[in-house]
Amino acid sequence: MKYRRVVISRHGGPDVLQVVEDDLREPAPGEVRIRVRAAGVAWPDVMMRTGLYPGKMPPLPFAPGYDVAGVVDRVGEGSAFQVGQAVAAITVTGGYAEAAWVPEVAVAPAPKGLDPFQVTCLPLNHITAYQMLHRFARVKPGDRILVHGAAGGVGTALLQLAAAAEVECYGTASKRKHESIRALGATPIDYQNEDFVERVRSLTGEGVDAAFDPIGGCHLERSYAALRQGGRLIAYGERAIVGSGVYNAVEAETQEAFLTRQKADAAAGGRTVQWYECYDHVLADPGWFQEDMAALLELLGRKAIQPVIAARLPLEQAARAQEMLQAAAVTGKIVLDCQNGGRRPKEGRP
Repeated sequence: MKYRRVVISRHGGPDVLQVVEDDLREPAPGEVRIRVRAAGVAWPDVMMRTGLYPGKMPPLPFAPGYDVAGVVDRVGEGSAFQVGQAVAAITVTGGYAEAAWVPEVAVAPAPKGLDPFQVTCLPLNHITAYQMLHRFARVKPGDRILVHGAAGGVGTALLQLAAAAEVECYGTASKRKHESIRALGATPIDYQNEDFVERVRSLTGEGVDAAFDPIGGCHLERSYAALRQGGRLIAYGERAIVGSGVYNAVEAETQEAFLTRQKADAAAGGRTVQWYECYDHVLADPGWFQEDMAALLELLGRKAIQPVIAARLPLEQAARAQEMLQAAAVTGKIVLDCQNGGRRPKEGRP
């Protein structure tokens, strides 16, 4: 049998994404095959397409796609999953497809009846936000946090989860996205027209308890300056490693000098910096992934969180989805419909 997937045929612009047909294969031991209903579109996908992704990638051509939701349709030998079971998974690659093969360690069972388009927002964006908030920053009610890229997929997840934890939020974004940020209970900061460090200091008096920075480079030092004494800076995502464009050696040297100075500050009991990369922790701490996905699915099931979906596009429009993401033209997460030609499914139907 055949299945369709969107592949990166060569590095370049969105036009290099092509829909192809391939043969289905059986899952290997320790692997499940998922009939993908919804696939998330994320910044790492863009970096893979352009050749800037810092991690290991399969040889070209391959399908991007970091997270999916769907149902199990085949299981490898000794699998604990059942055919027909609803699941969510972090895939890193292979998500832009009608079928995906995923190691069981990166697959989480999902309750029936949940919208798969919302479920697919959890394995990357919301798990990143949840683990940074609760396992790294260790926020508590009444804390104050600064979220950069607050209108993005991880940014909106951070705002929702922080609100659920009774944490006060400040979020940087362009002016046109401020109403959306206010609707999520946060105070917006116009990073294009005001100094966010000065703004945070004026709002809080002493700075925030934690800041979340996916930008990296010289930006880390400014985020660090927005912290109160004892505050925590969490740098995350591939852009924080290589920047938003061609790798800049001068910026990397500046970042390294900052981190050297910061170690002395931390040793004296001051502010700290930590790095977070989602899939590294899925592999290193699989129990965290299962535990935290269960917590997120429970929050979703009782509508304590409602992932912000910017657009639902058919699989064939993957190039358009990446164009929209790269242009920072959306609030929330773009999701591909991998089975239904972009038509919204009936509630609870995978």
